[in-house]
Amino acid sequence: MTTLIDTSHIPELCPIRPRFTAIDGVTIRYARTGRPGAEALLLLSPWPESILAFLPAWEAYSSRYEVLAIDLPGFGASQRLAGSNGPSAMGDFIVKAIAHFKLDRPHAVGPDVGTSSLLFAAADHPDALASLTVGAGAASYPLQVDGTLKDIIALPSAEPLLQMSIVAVVDSVLATLQRYKAAAFVRDDYIKCYGGNRFAESAELVRTYPQELAILADRLRTIQTPVQIIQGEHDPFVPVSNGEFLAARLPNSRLEILDAGHLAWEDAADEYSRLVLDWAQLHRHRQTPDVEAR
Repeated sequence: MTTLIDTSHIPELCPIRPRFTAIDGVTIRYARTGRPGAEALLLLSPWPESILAFLPAWEAYSSRYEVLAIDLPGFGASQRLAGSNGPSAMGDFIVKAIAHFKLDRPHAVGPDVGTSSLLFAAADHPDALASLTVGAGAASYPLQVDGTLKDIIALPSAEPLLQMSIVAVVDSVLATLQRYKAAAFVRDDYIKCYGGNRFAESAELVRTYPQELAILADRLRTIQTPVQIIQGEHDPFVPVSNGEFLAARLPNSRLEILDAGHLAWEDAADEYSRLVLDWAQLHRHRQTPDVEAR
């Protein structure tokens, strides 16, 4: 299988061991580990990061659940979809991935771009997911976004994004971290993943927000899947108002606000992972040894 990104920069001692597979003709990078026979935890990588963004909490997740992390199509080291790469198309792909890996109603964690994608998946496929943890992704309509994200969405075309330095983009995002410092190989992974045209291509998803979030807003009240929303109080791109918008409309939801910036899953990894695990435990759908062992 031809892969897009060389992963030789990831050290062998890294607990996240990336592999590749094809789902519906699309080459996807993933990592899978954890407790055999346990319920599944599905992790969707944020932007412009990859599955390595979950490294600070990987041990906590894999000690309790079977863990599958994937780079969504067009993100991380995964091939982009043919046609639309908006959140509704990503939602359909997530359900295909669940079937491909034979997961039984996983608990899904999708910060950042995973937020709207998972909500579309839950709206269109109500029996596919046991619970969701989302947040730090634009969700409100009309849009409420700031900083670079607002600028990218407002561009009349993606052409200026082709001229941006991916090193500067990644470093500017990582600079929002207050307590956690990403390892050099993690930073290298992000830069490799979004080099060339890939950052501009990946931006297609957020540039569909003005159209797709309007559709999603009308469907939020139909989503019965339990949804936990985790927002960083100091997020410079996605204000807390996005989480409040979701909490006011999702019938089975909870909003948690952390003392963190945009990358709360890294900067507040201990608290973030505790919230994820507690939410999945609260909404478990079968008794297995992993959820009984504390």
